[in-house]
Amino acid sequence: MAGKKAATAAVRAADPRAAIIVCLDFGDDNYEESVAEVVRLVESAGVVRHRVIGGRRSRPDPKFYAGAGKVEEIARAAAELDAAYVVFSHEMSPAQQRNVEHELNVRTLDRTELILEIFAQRAQTNEGKLQVELARLEHLSTRLVRGWTHLERQRGGFGRTGGPGETQLELDRRYIGKRVKVLQGKLETLQKQRTVQRRARARGDVLSVSIVGYTNAGKSTLFNALTHAKAYEADQLFATLDTTTRRIWLPPANPVVLSDTVGFIRDLPHTLVAAFRATLEETVRADLLLHVVDASSPVREAQQAEVNKVLQEIGAEQTPQLLVWNKIDAARLAPRVERNQYGRISRVFVSARSGSGLDQLRGAIAEFGVARNTERSPSKASISF
Repeated sequence: MAGKKAATAAVRAADPRAAIIVCLDFGDDNYEESVAEVVRLVESAGVVRHRVIGGRRSRPDPKFYAGAGKVEEIARAAAELDAAYVVFSHEMSPAQQRNVEHELNVRTLDRTELILEIFAQRAQTNEGKLQVELARLEHLSTRLVRGWTHLERQRGGFGRTGGPGETQLELDRRYIGKRVKVLQGKLETLQKQRTVQRRARARGDVLSVSIVGYTNAGKSTLFNALTHAKAYEADQLFATLDTTTRRIWLPPANPVVLSDTVGFIRDLPHTLVAAFRATLEETVRADLLLHVVDASSPVREAQQAEVNKVLQEIGAEQTPQLLVWNKIDAARLAPRVERNQYGRISRVFVSARSGSGLDQLRGAIAEFGVARNTERSPSKASISF
């Protein structure tokens, strides 16, 4: 291809902060919002210069996903921008990703690898790093089919690692398998520690509340506002990966343990959901979920549905939810509390940034805690939620 020479030239002067973003329209709903989301993902990964290349197709090209002509356009754009990366907004097959990367001679990432890259940058705690490494290895294990040029080599002979005739592909698979088992063992140990902590809280009759929601909905800002903690918060996707827990006092519910969890996103990679299962168990075992929704987002209903989809995947769909519509200042909404037909609080409108509506939210959490304690002790006065 003519574009391949241009791409090769681009690699020589590649800027690691520059990327080409490929967003193809297959007739899906909310295409423009999905483009904006992948741009924010790329920016969250540290890219400061980028160019979006779009196009309409009825279905992905079997070889290049975007088609041969579009790949030439991508090659020219990568050369002009000196881009070190080409990012596709969809998930690609291993063969498609390999073909595009070989044709462009530029590192090519699909949506899954982009999210994995961001998670690797964000992980701070030992547990978070273990979970990200596990997810990346499990994803890599699906890409070890003629993915690298060295995989055709064979190692072997007496006294050599791997035995006679063992290919590099088999060695790579065996190494990944061993490392995955080690990581799973370490995470199981941490999971047992979490179980002990949860049992202690249960014995102390402490209400457990977890904050969940779409990434960048303002969960960490809300967590800090409620607990006066200093958890990291930023206007970027996946600012928080590691679960942070604080104890607060909300009479008459009394002690409440509040946990800030990782944000969810559309098409969250299954390897990440599996790797973060130990962390997400805080969500599964919680007494109440504060489902934070960005009230200013034009696709808030779709984002809310995606969060519920992940909650169902991890087995938390039966956990009681309290919808918290955040960023009402940006949406020009007033703070208020909504109740359902049974008189129970179903939604609270707040601004975690300004503090508007937080007293109503505290009251809603306390009301739920009192109702929970009443159910456990029927002799007490009844307060419904």
